[in-house]
Amino acid sequence: MEKKWWKESVVYQIYPRSFKDSNGDGIGDIKGIIEKLDYLYELGIDVIWLSPVYESPNDDGGYDISDYQAIMDEFGTIEDWETMLSEIHKREMKLMMDLVVNHTSDEHKWFIESRQSKDNPYRDYYIWRPGEKGEEPSNWQSFFSGSTWQYDQVSDEYYLHLFSKKQPDLNWENPKLRQEIYDMMTWWLEKGIDGFRMDVINVISKDSNFPDVEERNRKGKYQWAGKYFVNGPRIHEYLREMKEKVLSKYDILTVGEMPEVNPEDALKYTDQNDGTLNMVFQFEHMRVDAKNNIKWDVKPFDLKELKQIMTKWQKVLEGKAWNSLYLSNHDQARPVSRFGNDQEYRVESAKMLGTWLHMMQGTPYIYQGEEIGMTNLRFPAIDDHRCIETLNMYKDATENQGKNPEDVMNAIYAKSRDNARTPMQWDDSGQAGFTTGEPWLMVNPNYREINAEKAISDPNSIYHYYKKLIQLRKAYPIIVYGKYDLLYADHEKIAAYTRTLKNEMLLVVTNFSSEQPVFILPETITYKSHDLLIGNYVIESNENIKSFQLKPYEARVYLLRS
Repeated sequence: MEKKWWKESVVYQIYPRSFKDSNGDGIGDIKGIIEKLDYLYELGIDVIWLSPVYESPNDDGGYDISDYQAIMDEFGTIEDWETMLSEIHKREMKLMMDLVVNHTSDEHKWFIESRQSKDNPYRDYYIWRPGEKGEEPSNWQSFFSGSTWQYDQVSDEYYLHLFSKKQPDLNWENPKLRQEIYDMMTWWLEKGIDGFRMDVINVISKDSNFPDVEERNRKGKYQWAGKYFVNGPRIHEYLREMKEKVLSKYDILTVGEMPEVNPEDALKYTDQNDGTLNMVFQFEHMRVDAKNNIKWDVKPFDLKELKQIMTKWQKVLEGKAWNSLYLSNHDQARPVSRFGNDQEYRVESAKMLGTWLHMMQGTPYIYQGEEIGMTNLRFPAIDDHRCIETLNMYKDATENQGKNPEDVMNAIYAKSRDNARTPMQWDDSGQAGFTTGEPWLMVNPNYREINAEKAISDPNSIYHYYKKLIQLRKAYPIIVYGKYDLLYADHEKIAAYTRTLKNEMLLVVTNFSSEQPVFILPETITYKSHDLLIGNYVIESNENIKSFQLKPYEARVYLLRS
């Protein structure tokens, strides 16, 4: 397995609107990020992934970009951004920017031109189609509910938007548009950034016939059409061109966010010999608590299924490509609320989840607040939410599908993206030290108990545990490069696996329950000596590892030498 800096790194995602507000307007900003760089440096972070800070009307949290080469006023100026980059590099950390090129904002100058007339030179930068008998060109359903087509009165045609109607999809069939994107990427790389996280990059190529979905896979008029745009017909051609014209010229980290990919798909994108990207963000493990793969149809997750998914990704990519490892980001609910126990065993289960994830093969991603065990928030009312996906879903479910508002709110409590977007909890002062003003989104009231200042001062906190996980990764090559093998696939409470490199083996044992199951070391595992590298309970160093009872949400990692 080829050694690379990005395999050995730990990435921390900042959602700038919610990270730190420096000027009291209730919105996080770039100067706020600069204030907190030492916090990330102390934690041991190698790479900061910054969610979009580009100019945007902010219909979808900055993922609707109106100018790729300008900074949103609320976040600061390009000079602030340059200072931030310089301060990040000064601390020997790297910066990965978000690349959002499936769509722009409808306020982008390209789209403003495009909708002027059918013969405008920018018309073909987007996807326009005439209606069918007064209806949309096809029955495709948007990621954010409703149709993917929006009628435009000026030119009497519909434009495609897989997301919000304020996010028209770009037409990647147009070589001129592609070149504009490559020029923009080069501009940022020349400014000194260290990589791109590519937003929904595997949906940029569509079946240009835009056929109706015949089979009914969802209730209602509009149907999920992923088979016509996920891993579309020209996707690999486009990414090869992007690699040739831009990516291959820089030593950078690239990760593609890819809905609905399986490990075999991922290999085509990330194969170390001829792939176009370093790794992908896959979503399979994020569906274990969704009935029939429908996000809002919540069910308890099955640990056996979660282990099976993660193991499949570890084994299919083994020796050929590289995994990304994450349990949370700006689009997912808080992991301690979702996969752990955010009440009685919040600290233990947050540490356990971190251990289980960070000891696998791949690059770990930490989302802001995860390292202090921030939790989901039950917002008092739907009007307290800001996420467009959540608001659209609530409206569609209650008005069009006749669902009980209380049931819909319960799904929102479990899965809304706003759970991850509540402001970062820095200390126990007003508004959690995030702002001196009125925050753009509610602060979780548990901030007096859960905050970074308190976590830093407590040597047994989740923060210090994460810091140790990161230190171990830097000290032991086996954590980065060791081969993964699952133990006890069918156990309903214990998730255990080994990592092997030369004559060393890591034994990782975690308990995903509040019960106390017994772990028995398989007889096939032999060793001469063992050391406990990390654990979330106090353990006697001479404890027998052949068989031991696990405490609620316990995690242990042993290094075995043969």
